[in-house]
Amino acid sequence: MKRCEIVAVTMLALAVGVVHAQGPSVSSTEEDSAKEAFEARLGYQTGTVTLKGGMATIRLPESFRFIGPEGSRLLLTDGWGNPPGAADDVLGMLIPSASSPLSDEGWGVVITYDEDGYVDDSDAAGMDYNKLLKEMQDATVETNEERKKQGFEAVTLVGWAEPPSYDRDSHKMYWAKDLVFGEESDHTLNYNIRILGRRGVLVLNAVSDMDRLPSIRSETENLLAAVDFNEGHRYSDFLPGKDKAAAYGLAGLVVGATAAKAGFFKVLWIGLLGFKKAILVALVAAGAALKRFFGGAKEQAS
Repeated sequence: MKRCEIVAVTMLALAVGVVHAQGPSVSSTEEDSAKEAFEARLGYQTGTVTLKGGMATIRLPESFRFIGPEGSRLLLTDGWGNPPGAADDVLGMLIPSASSPLSDEGWGVVITYDEDGYVDDSDAAGMDYNKLLKEMQDATVETNEERKKQGFEAVTLVGWAEPPSYDRDSHKMYWAKDLVFGEESDHTLNYNIRILGRRGVLVLNAVSDMDRLPSIRSETENLLAAVDFNEGHRYSDFLPGKDKAAAYGLAGLVVGATAAKAGFFKVLWIGLLGFKKAILVALVAAGAALKRFFGGAKEQAS
């Protein structure tokens, strides 16, 4: 049993213990109702969605729903147990329509925007994926020192779950990393999609366990086709000598440029805590239990 599951079970046991002497334990119906109420607050959207004041458009396929910045913050922090900082600058999230983000099968795609400038893709053909992987593994080791200082578990970058692939016509790129956190036996999947624009890059990160790799891989084509910069913000709209150029190319984008190391750290933190969704079950169960407890006490007092 994972530690996050142990925490959740312990919290749930405590919640049930509060009302054990007063009445029956929390029912699955109450848990389901609490989870449904939580999801209702996320603000699911379908159809066409515009990002960041018209900068980009998402034409949602039927297989995905969208939640905006506030709903994303609610899910990332209260739903999945991430610290508040993990939701900073998040433009929204894509959630599979076929499953609840609170279920064991649930996963999501976090959308952010790095306005570091125009990324030159001239190094696409010459990228050495093995060299990139080694650089990423070294960067992860460096990051672990800071994680340990802050009391977090170390991260091991095992290798590529999906090697980088770049489409020079659409200026879209994707790759996936196989990660292990601490002493966990289960592996974590970070699936990364990057869409290059005139002034920066749209960042889409899917976080799940490795068992979801086949389903996420099958959805990658839909995701790549669904998101595009709008006119005036496209890669082809770049004005040399006038617009800012990024200090790195595609290889730096994959590895994590120096200016983006803090973001790399945050993405890993999302990956670590994204699997503590079970905590929400305990929290809603605890809330339902306490409500029944105090409700019963109020009725007795009356």
